[in-house]
Amino acid sequence: MKSFSLLERLYAPASIQRWNDHVRPVELTELDKQAHKMIIAYVVARFEEDDGGSIDWPKLVEGGIFELLQRAVMTDIKPAVFREMVADKSDELNRWILDQLREDLSGAPPGFAANFERYLFDEDYARPEKAVLRAAHYLSTSWEFRIIYSANSFIYGIEKTKAGLDNQVEDHYDLIGVRKILLGKKTFGFIDLCGQLRFQQRWAHTPRIPKTTVLGHMAVVATMAYLASLRLDAVPARAVNNFYAGLFHDLPEVLTRDIISPVKRSVSGLDDIIKEYENRQVKERILPLLPPSWHADIRYFVEHEFENRVMIEDKVEYGASDEEMAADYNDARFRPIDGRAIDLCDKLAAFLEAYLSCRHGIRSNDLEEALSTSYELHKEARVGPVDFGGAFTHFHSLME
Repeated sequence: MKSFSLLERLYAPASIQRWNDHVRPVELTELDKQAHKMIIAYVVARFEEDDGGSIDWPKLVEGGIFELLQRAVMTDIKPAVFREMVADKSDELNRWILDQLREDLSGAPPGFAANFERYLFDEDYARPEKAVLRAAHYLSTSWEFRIIYSANSFIYGIEKTKAGLDNQVEDHYDLIGVRKILLGKKTFGFIDLCGQLRFQQRWAHTPRIPKTTVLGHMAVVATMAYLASLRLDAVPARAVNNFYAGLFHDLPEVLTRDIISPVKRSVSGLDDIIKEYENRQVKERILPLLPPSWHADIRYFVEHEFENRVMIEDKVEYGASDEEMAADYNDARFRPIDGRAIDLCDKLAAFLEAYLSCRHGIRSNDLEEALSTSYELHKEARVGPVDFGGAFTHFHSLME
């Protein structure tokens, strides 16, 4: 994990407030919006494939990450202003964005920065994937707007905002996934459940800045998992699987809430009981909201989320070593997922959440103990060539 500044940059959107010129019943941040957008993009893209369309999944995943980084740099600019800037000064704006991210991208895996530049400047690059991400952007924005609309009925221009947003969503009716979601039935129920993860605060028992939610945390873990996959020289399918396994790894918490690790460890066997309950709830309450042909994939992403796993003759096999994942299973036909790497991404994300708060001057015994304990446990952690321990050591050293 060489790109340490890039890891820190992922949390900048957690401090960017959305709709902050409106009355907001709840806090709405850019990180959460981008996370929700990535989930919606997955749903829309799957429907496109089911309808005979073609999706380049690595381009879709990278596009989501690029747009997250783009918004991290642009900070809190009103959407209408941002769209005008893109329309009038697109090349200049994109060049400025890349300049701001130059140091962060210098340590990124090979090819990542070049793909980012091509994504921004080549209109024909990833055209179908950009359309899916645009649709997901407006759908996630529309979901947020439903929260604030009634509280802002007295504000001048709110109906114009609503009409404009409705029109932008309608522009993407050619995508079957958009039409499915707008029916307001089962698929919307899944999107709605995922969106509710932005109401669940991480580290809810201690003050912390920036506050992060379960939803935002999932996007950070997914992005880290994808970057780690590139370092592992993973085939594209493996890198994409790792991204979505990271993105969905806490999905059951929409039904159980964020049960902190000390509670899970406090009673022998409690963690297994929680996992069994989560898997049952996923099967009974989440999967029925999605097409049956997707169920096996979602379960593959969320069950035993921190174990290395592969598919052999349509059967999930667990327990492959990191070396076996690299030498024997780095092939799309095995549908590999590096659960141990995702686990370390999850631990590193939690470590960074505590670290950033302490660096902002908001610290507590819980945060400092978590930093110390996590560092000692993971300072030598690696998965193949990926030195996770180096990241823990780097950020821990900045606290001394």
